[in-house]
Amino acid sequence: MKKRLSFNQNLLIGSLLFGLFFGAGNLIFPVQMGQQAGNHAFTATIGFLITGVGLPILGIIASALSKSESLFDMAKPVSSKYSTIFTCLLYLTIGPLFAIPRTATVAFEVGIHPFISDEYLKIGLIIFSFIFFAITIYFSLKPGQILDWVGRYLTPIFLVLLSVLLIATFISPMGHANNYAAQGNYVAQPLFTGLLDGYNTMDALASVAFSIIIISNIQKLGVKDSNSIAIETCKSGLVSVVGMAIIYASLAYMGATSLGSVSRADNGGTILSLVSNHYFGIVGQVLLAAIVGVACVKTAIGLITSCAEMFSEMFPKTVSYKKYAIAFTLFSFVIANFGLSNLIKFSIPVLMFLYPLVITLILLSLLAPFINKQSDIYKWTTGLTVVAAFFDLLKALPQPLAGNAVVTKLVTFATSYLPGYNYGFGWVIPALCGFIIGLIIWVVGGKNNNAI
Repeated sequence: MKKRLSFNQNLLIGSLLFGLFFGAGNLIFPVQMGQQAGNHAFTATIGFLITGVGLPILGIIASALSKSESLFDMAKPVSSKYSTIFTCLLYLTIGPLFAIPRTATVAFEVGIHPFISDEYLKIGLIIFSFIFFAITIYFSLKPGQILDWVGRYLTPIFLVLLSVLLIATFISPMGHANNYAAQGNYVAQPLFTGLLDGYNTMDALASVAFSIIIISNIQKLGVKDSNSIAIETCKSGLVSVVGMAIIYASLAYMGATSLGSVSRADNGGTILSLVSNHYFGIVGQVLLAAIVGVACVKTAIGLITSCAEMFSEMFPKTVSYKKYAIAFTLFSFVIANFGLSNLIKFSIPVLMFLYPLVITLILLSLLAPFINKQSDIYKWTTGLTVVAAFFDLLKALPQPLAGNAVVTKLVTFATSYLPGYNYGFGWVIPALCGFIIGLIIWVVGGKNNNAI
Protein backbone atom coordinates (compact mmCIF):
# COMPACT_ATOMS: atom_id res chain seq x y z
CA MET A 1 0.00 0.00 0.00
CA LYS A 2 1.30 3.45 -0.96
CA LYS A 3 2.34 5.54 2.07
CA ARG A 4 3.29 8.89 0.60
CA LEU A 5 2.80 11.09 -2.44
CA SER A 6 5.62 12.14 -4.71
CA PHE A 7 6.76 15.77 -4.73
CA ASN A 8 4.86 16.42 -7.97
CA GLN A 9 1.70 14.85 -6.54
CA ASN A 10 1.95 17.07 -3.44
CA LEU A 11 2.27 20.07 -5.75
CA LEU A 12 -0.76 18.89 -7.70
CA ILE A 13 -2.90 18.45 -4.56
CA GLY A 14 -1.62 21.81 -3.26
CA SER A 15 -2.56 23.39 -6.59
CA LEU A 16 -6.03 21.87 -6.31
CA LEU A 17 -6.46 23.21 -2.77
CA PHE A 18 -5.19 26.65 -3.78
CA GLY A 19 -7.56 26.63 -6.72
CA LEU A 20 -10.51 25.73 -4.51
CA PHE A 21 -9.64 28.45 -2.00
CA PHE A 22 -8.63 31.30 -4.24
CA GLY A 23 -11.75 32.68 -5.82
CA ALA A 24 -14.05 35.64 -5.50
CA GLY A 25 -13.42 37.10 -2.04
CA ASN A 26 -9.71 36.30 -2.16
CA LEU A 27 -9.29 38.80 -4.98
CA ILE A 28 -11.55 41.63 -3.90
CA PHE A 29 -11.14 41.84 -0.11
CA PRO A 30 -7.33 42.28 0.22
CA VAL A 31 -7.36 44.98 -2.47
CA GLN A 32 -10.17 46.87 -0.74
CA MET A 33 -8.46 46.45 2.64
CA GLY A 34 -5.20 47.82 1.26
CA GLN A 35 -6.86 50.92 -0.17
CA GLN A 36 -8.78 51.67 3.04
CA ALA A 37 -5.84 50.91 5.35
CA GLY A 38 -3.48 53.25 3.47
CA ASN A 39 -0.44 54.00 5.66
CA HIS A 40 -1.55 51.22 8.04
CA ALA A 41 -1.74 48.63 5.27
CA PHE A 42 1.23 46.60 6.55
CA THR A 43 -0.33 46.07 9.99
CA ALA A 44 -3.75 45.34 8.50
CA THR A 45 -2.21 42.81 6.11
CA ILE A 46 -0.62 40.92 9.00
CA GLY A 47 -4.06 40.61 10.60
CA PHE A 48 -5.56 39.55 7.29
CA LEU A 49 -2.94 36.84 6.81
CA ILE A 50 -3.55 35.43 10.30
CA THR A 51 -7.23 34.72 9.62
CA GLY A 52 -7.10 34.50 5.81
CA VAL A 53 -4.13 32.10 5.67
CA GLY A 54 -3.34 30.92 9.21
CA LEU A 55 -6.84 29.66 10.00
CA PRO A 56 -7.25 27.74 6.73
CA ILE A 57 -3.99 25.84 7.21
CA LEU A 58 -5.00 25.07 10.81
CA GLY A 59 -8.33 23.81 9.47
CA ILE A 60 -6.57 21.50 7.04
CA ILE A 61 -4.17 20.22 9.72
CA ALA A 62 -7.03 19.81 12.21
CA SER A 63 -8.99 17.71 9.75
CA ALA A 64 -5.93 15.56 9.19
CA LEU A 65 -4.91 15.17 12.87
CA SER A 66 -8.44 14.31 13.98
CA LYS A 67 -8.59 11.71 11.17
CA SER A 68 -11.93 13.13 10.08
CA GLU A 69 -13.01 12.59 6.52
CA SER A 70 -15.49 15.46 6.59
CA LEU A 71 -16.79 18.39 8.64
CA PHE A 72 -19.61 16.15 9.88
CA ASP A 73 -17.05 13.78 11.44
CA MET A 74 -15.15 16.69 13.02
CA ALA A 75 -18.25 18.07 14.75
CA LYS A 76 -19.73 14.72 15.75
CA PRO A 77 -18.19 14.68 19.28
CA VAL A 78 -20.54 17.56 20.20
CA SER A 79 -23.55 15.47 19.15
CA SER A 80 -24.88 13.91 15.96
CA LYS A 81 -27.77 16.39 15.85
CA TYR A 82 -25.48 19.42 16.28
CA SER A 83 -23.08 17.99 13.70
CA THR A 84 -25.89 17.67 11.15
CA ILE A 85 -27.26 21.18 11.76
CA PHE A 86 -23.84 22.83 11.87
CA THR A 87 -22.60 21.04 8.74
CA CYS A 88 -25.72 21.98 6.80
CA LEU A 89 -25.51 25.62 7.92
CA LEU A 90 -21.83 25.95 7.06
CA TYR A 91 -22.11 24.26 3.67
CA LEU A 92 -25.14 26.34 2.74
CA THR A 93 -23.22 29.49 3.72
CA ILE A 94 -20.11 28.68 1.69
CA GLY A 95 -22.41 27.22 -0.93
CA PRO A 96 -25.65 28.42 -2.52
CA LEU A 97 -26.58 31.11 0.02
CA PHE A 98 -23.45 33.29 -0.22
CA ALA A 99 -20.12 32.04 -1.56
CA ILE A 100 -21.22 30.33 -4.79
CA PRO A 101 -23.41 33.26 -5.91
CA ARG A 102 -20.55 35.59 -5.00
CA THR A 103 -18.25 33.87 -7.49
CA ALA A 104 -20.60 34.85 -10.31
CA THR A 105 -21.26 38.39 -9.09
CA VAL A 106 -17.57 39.16 -8.59
CA ALA A 107 -16.72 37.82 -12.04
CA PHE A 108 -19.45 40.02 -13.51
CA GLU A 109 -18.63 43.11 -11.45
CA VAL A 110 -14.94 43.02 -12.29
CA GLY A 111 -14.85 41.45 -15.74
CA ILE A 112 -18.07 42.50 -17.50
CA HIS A 113 -19.43 45.62 -15.78
CA PRO A 114 -16.78 47.95 -17.29
CA PHE A 115 -17.95 47.02 -20.80
CA ILE A 116 -21.68 47.72 -20.40
CA SER A 117 -23.68 50.78 -19.37
CA ASP A 118 -25.55 50.95 -16.07
CA GLU A 119 -28.98 50.65 -17.71
CA TYR A 120 -28.14 47.15 -18.91
CA LEU A 121 -26.54 45.89 -15.67
CA LYS A 122 -29.49 43.79 -14.49
CA ILE A 123 -30.07 41.99 -17.76
CA GLY A 124 -26.30 41.70 -18.23
CA LEU A 125 -25.93 39.99 -14.83
CA ILE A 126 -28.76 37.57 -15.63
CA ILE A 127 -27.22 36.55 -18.97
CA PHE A 128 -23.68 36.34 -17.57
CA SER A 129 -24.63 34.36 -14.46
CA PHE A 130 -26.62 31.91 -16.61
CA ILE A 131 -23.57 31.21 -18.78
CA PHE A 132 -21.28 31.13 -15.72
CA PHE A 133 -23.36 28.54 -13.91
CA ALA A 134 -23.92 26.50 -17.06
CA ILE A 135 -20.13 26.09 -17.30
CA THR A 136 -19.89 25.37 -13.58
CA ILE A 137 -22.52 22.64 -13.54
CA TYR A 138 -21.01 20.99 -16.62
CA PHE A 139 -17.72 20.41 -14.77
CA SER A 140 -19.35 19.79 -11.37
CA LEU A 141 -21.31 16.84 -12.69
CA LYS A 142 -17.99 15.03 -13.18
CA PRO A 143 -16.39 15.33 -9.71
CA GLY A 144 -13.89 12.56 -10.40
CA GLN A 145 -11.98 14.87 -12.76
CA ILE A 146 -11.76 17.90 -10.47
CA LEU A 147 -8.07 17.25 -9.69
CA ASP A 148 -7.17 17.63 -13.38
CA TRP A 149 -9.51 20.54 -14.17
CA VAL A 150 -8.69 22.70 -11.15
CA GLY A 151 -5.28 21.49 -9.98
CA ARG A 152 -3.60 20.78 -13.30
CA TYR A 153 -5.15 23.38 -15.63
CA LEU A 154 -7.26 26.20 -14.17
CA THR A 155 -5.00 27.13 -11.23
CA PRO A 156 -1.79 27.50 -13.32
CA ILE A 157 -3.70 29.54 -15.92
CA PHE A 158 -5.04 31.80 -13.17
CA LEU A 159 -1.59 32.30 -11.62
CA VAL A 160 0.00 33.23 -14.95
CA LEU A 161 -2.72 35.79 -15.73
CA LEU A 162 -2.68 37.33 -12.24
CA SER A 163 1.13 37.53 -12.22
CA VAL A 164 1.04 39.91 -15.19
CA LEU A 165 -1.00 42.46 -13.22
CA LEU A 166 0.92 42.01 -9.95
CA ILE A 167 4.31 42.36 -11.62
CA ALA A 168 3.19 45.63 -13.21
CA THR A 169 2.14 46.89 -9.76
CA PHE A 170 5.62 46.30 -8.33
CA ILE A 171 7.59 47.47 -11.35
CA SER A 172 5.64 50.72 -11.68
CA PRO A 173 3.81 51.52 -8.40
CA MET A 174 0.84 53.88 -8.69
CA GLY A 175 1.84 55.68 -5.50
CA HIS A 176 3.26 55.24 -2.00
CA ALA A 177 1.04 53.77 0.72
CA ASN A 178 2.49 56.06 3.39
CA ASN A 179 1.09 59.09 1.56
CA TYR A 180 -2.53 58.06 2.11
CA ALA A 181 -4.23 58.19 5.50
CA ALA A 182 -6.07 55.17 6.78
CA GLN A 183 -9.87 55.24 6.75
CA GLY A 184 -12.52 54.09 9.26
CA ASN A 185 -11.51 51.38 11.73
CA TYR A 186 -8.08 51.09 10.12
CA VAL A 187 -7.07 54.36 11.80
CA ALA A 188 -7.11 53.08 15.38
CA GLN A 189 -7.42 49.28 15.00
CA PRO A 190 -5.66 48.19 11.78
CA LEU A 191 -4.58 44.78 13.12
CA PHE A 192 -7.98 43.76 14.50
CA THR A 193 -9.78 45.16 11.46
CA GLY A 194 -7.46 43.14 9.22
CA LEU A 195 -8.21 40.04 11.30
CA LEU A 196 -11.93 40.50 10.74
CA ASP A 197 -11.38 41.24 7.03
CA GLY A 198 -9.76 37.83 6.73
CA TYR A 199 -13.08 36.29 7.79
CA ASN A 200 -14.68 37.59 4.60
CA THR A 201 -12.67 35.25 2.38
CA MET A 202 -14.57 32.35 4.04
CA ASP A 203 -11.41 30.25 3.68
CA ALA A 204 -11.39 28.97 7.27
CA LEU A 205 -14.95 27.76 6.71
CA ALA A 206 -13.94 26.29 3.37
CA SER A 207 -10.86 24.56 4.80
CA VAL A 208 -12.94 22.17 6.90
CA ALA A 209 -15.45 21.78 4.07
CA PHE A 210 -12.92 21.06 1.31
CA SER A 211 -11.33 18.26 3.35
CA ILE A 212 -13.77 15.80 1.79
CA ILE A 213 -12.39 16.64 -1.69
CA ILE A 214 -8.71 16.69 -0.69
CA ILE A 215 -8.84 13.40 1.21
CA SER A 216 -10.74 11.63 -1.57
CA ASN A 217 -8.19 12.78 -4.17
CA ILE A 218 -5.24 11.70 -2.00
CA GLN A 219 -6.89 8.29 -1.71
CA LYS A 220 -7.33 8.15 -5.49
CA LEU A 221 -3.58 8.68 -5.82
CA GLY A 222 -3.03 5.49 -3.83
CA VAL A 223 -2.62 6.59 -0.19
CA LYS A 224 -5.12 4.70 2.00
CA ASP A 225 -3.64 4.67 5.53
CA SER A 226 -5.24 7.34 7.76
CA ASN A 227 -1.92 8.48 9.27
CA SER A 228 -0.34 8.80 5.83
CA ILE A 229 -3.37 10.71 4.54
CA ALA A 230 -3.01 13.14 7.46
CA ILE A 231 0.68 13.76 6.66
CA GLU A 232 0.08 14.23 2.91
CA THR A 233 -2.89 16.54 3.59
CA CYS A 234 -0.68 18.78 5.75
CA LYS A 235 2.14 18.84 3.17
CA SER A 236 -0.22 19.76 0.35
CA GLY A 237 -1.88 22.38 2.56
CA LEU A 238 1.45 24.11 3.14
CA VAL A 239 1.99 24.37 -0.63
CA SER A 240 -1.38 26.08 -0.93
CA VAL A 241 -1.07 28.61 1.89
CA VAL A 242 2.41 29.80 0.88
CA GLY A 243 1.01 30.79 -2.49
CA MET A 244 -2.03 32.39 -0.90
CA ALA A 245 0.07 34.47 1.51
CA ILE A 246 2.27 35.86 -1.28
CA ILE A 247 -0.70 36.81 -3.44
CA TYR A 248 -2.72 38.32 -0.55
CA ALA A 249 0.19 40.56 0.44
CA SER A 250 0.69 41.61 -3.20
CA LEU A 251 -2.99 42.46 -3.65
CA ALA A 252 -3.00 44.47 -0.41
CA TYR A 253 0.03 46.38 -1.67
CA MET A 254 -1.81 47.04 -4.93
CA GLY A 255 -4.76 48.50 -3.03
CA ALA A 256 -2.59 50.59 -0.71
CA THR A 257 -0.69 52.21 -3.59
CA SER A 258 -3.67 52.53 -5.96
CA LEU A 259 -4.80 55.97 -4.71
CA GLY A 260 -1.85 57.52 -6.47
CA SER A 261 -3.60 56.95 -9.79
CA VAL A 262 -7.20 55.81 -9.25
CA SER A 263 -10.10 56.94 -7.09
CA ARG A 264 -11.56 55.26 -4.01
CA ALA A 265 -14.22 52.62 -4.62
CA ASP A 266 -16.81 50.86 -2.45
CA ASN A 267 -15.66 47.34 -3.30
CA GLY A 268 -12.46 45.59 -4.33
CA GLY A 269 -13.88 44.51 -7.66
CA THR A 270 -14.14 48.11 -8.83
CA ILE A 271 -10.62 48.87 -7.57
CA LEU A 272 -9.19 45.94 -9.55
CA SER A 273 -10.97 47.17 -12.64
CA LEU A 274 -9.58 50.69 -12.26
CA VAL A 275 -6.05 49.39 -11.64
CA SER A 276 -6.01 47.06 -14.65
CA ASN A 277 -7.32 49.87 -16.84
CA HIS A 278 -4.59 52.17 -15.50
CA TYR A 279 -1.80 49.80 -16.50
CA PHE A 280 -3.08 48.22 -19.69
CA GLY A 281 -6.16 50.15 -20.86
CA ILE A 282 -8.74 48.05 -22.70
CA VAL A 283 -6.29 45.13 -22.82
CA GLY A 284 -6.11 45.34 -19.03
CA GLN A 285 -9.87 45.05 -18.78
CA VAL A 286 -9.80 41.91 -20.89
CA LEU A 287 -6.89 40.53 -18.83
CA LEU A 288 -8.76 41.18 -15.60
CA ALA A 289 -11.92 39.61 -16.95
CA ALA A 290 -9.89 36.47 -17.74
CA ILE A 291 -8.22 36.46 -14.30
CA VAL A 292 -11.45 36.79 -12.39
CA GLY A 293 -13.38 34.48 -14.69
CA VAL A 294 -10.92 31.62 -14.24
CA ALA A 295 -10.60 32.24 -10.48
CA CYS A 296 -14.31 32.27 -9.88
CA VAL A 297 -15.20 29.33 -12.13
CA LYS A 298 -12.68 27.02 -10.45
CA THR A 299 -13.87 27.98 -6.97
CA ALA A 300 -17.52 27.60 -7.96
CA ILE A 301 -16.77 24.11 -9.28
CA GLY A 302 -15.09 23.19 -5.99
CA LEU A 303 -17.92 24.59 -3.88
CA ILE A 304 -20.69 22.92 -5.89
CA THR A 305 -18.76 19.64 -5.79
CA SER A 306 -18.02 19.71 -2.05
CA CYS A 307 -21.56 20.80 -1.10
CA ALA A 308 -23.23 18.17 -3.28
CA GLU A 309 -20.85 15.44 -2.07
CA MET A 310 -21.43 16.33 1.58
CA PHE A 311 -25.21 16.45 1.35
CA SER A 312 -25.43 13.26 -0.70
CA GLU A 313 -23.19 11.56 1.89
CA MET A 314 -25.21 12.85 4.86
CA PHE A 315 -28.60 12.07 3.32
CA PRO A 316 -27.89 9.19 0.90
CA LYS A 317 -31.48 7.93 0.84
CA THR A 318 -33.05 11.22 -0.25
CA VAL A 319 -31.33 12.94 -3.20
CA SER A 320 -28.39 11.90 -5.40
CA TYR A 321 -25.16 13.87 -5.90
CA LYS A 322 -26.27 14.92 -9.38
CA LYS A 323 -29.61 16.32 -8.17
CA TYR A 324 -27.95 18.19 -5.30
CA ALA A 325 -25.41 19.71 -7.70
CA ILE A 326 -28.14 20.89 -10.07
CA ALA A 327 -30.32 22.25 -7.23
CA PHE A 328 -27.43 24.18 -5.64
CA THR A 329 -26.45 25.62 -9.02
CA LEU A 330 -29.98 26.80 -9.83
CA PHE A 331 -30.41 28.35 -6.39
CA SER A 332 -27.04 30.10 -6.67
CA PHE A 333 -28.09 31.53 -10.03
CA VAL A 334 -31.16 33.11 -8.41
CA ILE A 335 -29.27 34.48 -5.39
CA ALA A 336 -26.47 35.88 -7.58
CA ASN A 337 -28.88 38.28 -9.25
CA PHE A 338 -29.35 40.24 -6.03
CA GLY A 339 -25.95 41.84 -6.71
CA LEU A 340 -22.48 41.81 -5.09
CA SER A 341 -22.93 44.56 -2.48
CA ASN A 342 -26.15 43.02 -1.12
CA LEU A 343 -24.52 39.59 -0.86
CA ILE A 344 -21.60 40.96 1.15
CA LYS A 345 -23.89 43.00 3.44
CA PHE A 346 -26.02 40.04 4.45
CA SER A 347 -23.24 37.46 4.56
CA ILE A 348 -21.18 39.27 7.22
CA PRO A 349 -23.56 38.60 10.19
CA VAL A 350 -23.70 34.90 9.32
CA LEU A 351 -19.91 34.78 9.04
CA MET A 352 -19.50 36.47 12.41
CA PHE A 353 -21.68 33.73 13.93
CA LEU A 354 -20.07 30.78 12.16
CA TYR A 355 -16.41 31.75 12.46
CA PRO A 356 -16.12 31.38 16.26
CA LEU A 357 -17.74 27.94 15.99
CA VAL A 358 -15.36 26.90 13.21
CA ILE A 359 -12.31 28.27 15.02
CA THR A 360 -13.15 26.44 18.26
CA LEU A 361 -13.86 23.25 16.32
CA ILE A 362 -10.50 23.55 14.55
CA LEU A 363 -8.69 24.06 17.87
CA LEU A 364 -10.51 21.13 19.48
CA SER A 365 -9.66 18.95 16.48
CA LEU A 366 -5.99 19.94 16.75
CA LEU A 367 -6.14 18.76 20.36
CA ALA A 368 -7.98 15.55 19.42
CA PRO A 369 -4.90 13.31 19.89
CA PHE A 370 -4.61 14.61 23.48
CA ILE A 371 -8.25 14.98 24.57
CA ASN A 372 -9.42 11.88 22.72
CA LYS A 373 -12.39 13.74 21.14
CA GLN A 374 -13.97 13.85 24.61
CA SER A 375 -17.64 14.77 24.28
CA ASP A 376 -18.00 16.97 27.40
CA ILE A 377 -15.09 19.18 26.32
CA TYR A 378 -16.60 19.59 22.85
CA LYS A 379 -20.11 20.25 24.21
CA TRP A 380 -19.19 22.86 26.82
CA THR A 381 -16.74 24.69 24.55
CA THR A 382 -19.20 24.77 21.66
CA GLY A 383 -22.24 25.59 23.81
CA LEU A 384 -20.76 28.72 25.37
CA THR A 385 -19.26 29.76 22.02
CA VAL A 386 -22.70 29.56 20.38
CA VAL A 387 -24.10 32.03 22.93
CA ALA A 388 -21.23 34.50 22.48
CA ALA A 389 -21.24 34.14 18.69
CA PHE A 390 -24.92 35.07 18.62
CA PHE A 391 -24.00 38.49 20.03
CA ASP A 392 -21.39 38.86 17.26
CA LEU A 393 -24.14 38.15 14.73
CA LEU A 394 -26.34 40.87 16.24
CA LYS A 395 -23.55 43.44 16.14
CA ALA A 396 -22.94 42.80 12.43
CA LEU A 397 -26.58 43.10 11.34
CA PRO A 398 -27.19 45.69 8.60
CA GLN A 399 -29.61 48.58 8.96
CA PRO A 400 -32.48 48.77 9.76
CA LEU A 401 -32.16 45.51 11.74
CA ALA A 402 -29.22 46.85 13.75
CA GLY A 403 -31.36 49.77 14.96
CA ASN A 404 -34.00 47.53 16.52
CA ALA A 405 -34.47 48.30 20.24
CA VAL A 406 -34.01 44.68 21.36
CA VAL A 407 -30.90 44.25 19.22
CA THR A 408 -29.44 47.49 20.57
CA LYS A 409 -29.97 46.40 24.20
CA LEU A 410 -28.40 43.00 23.60
CA VAL A 411 -25.37 44.56 21.87
CA THR A 412 -24.99 47.04 24.77
CA PHE A 413 -25.10 44.14 27.23
CA ALA A 414 -22.44 42.21 25.30
CA THR A 415 -20.24 45.31 25.05
CA SER A 416 -20.32 45.67 28.83
CA TYR A 417 -19.82 42.05 29.83
CA LEU A 418 -17.90 40.25 27.05
CA PRO A 419 -14.18 41.19 26.99
CA GLY A 420 -12.93 41.80 23.45
CA TYR A 421 -16.45 42.12 22.03
CA ASN A 422 -15.73 45.48 20.38
CA TYR A 423 -12.87 43.84 18.48
CA GLY A 424 -14.98 40.89 17.30
CA PHE A 425 -13.52 38.44 19.83
CA GLY A 426 -16.13 38.40 22.57
CA TRP A 427 -16.41 34.62 22.12
CA VAL A 428 -12.85 33.86 23.26
CA ILE A 429 -13.40 33.99 27.05
CA PRO A 430 -16.70 32.01 26.95
CA ALA A 431 -15.06 29.38 24.73
CA LEU A 432 -12.07 29.11 27.08
CA CYS A 433 -14.39 28.80 30.09
CA GLY A 434 -16.34 26.06 28.31
CA PHE A 435 -13.12 24.20 27.52
CA ILE A 436 -11.97 24.38 31.16
CA ILE A 437 -15.35 23.18 32.46
CA GLY A 438 -15.37 20.27 30.03
CA LEU A 439 -11.76 19.42 30.88
CA ILE A 440 -12.56 19.35 34.62
CA ILE A 441 -15.55 17.06 34.01
CA TRP A 442 -13.33 14.76 31.95
CA VAL A 443 -10.56 14.65 34.58
CA VAL A 444 -13.02 14.07 37.44
CA GLY A 445 -14.67 11.31 35.42
CA GLY A 446 -11.37 9.49 35.07
CA LYS A 447 -10.50 10.52 31.48
CA ASN A 448 -12.50 7.71 29.97
CA ASN A 449 -16.08 8.93 29.77
CA ASN A 450 -17.81 9.97 26.58
CA ALA A 451 -14.79 9.67 24.31
CA ILE A 452 -15.55 9.20 20.61
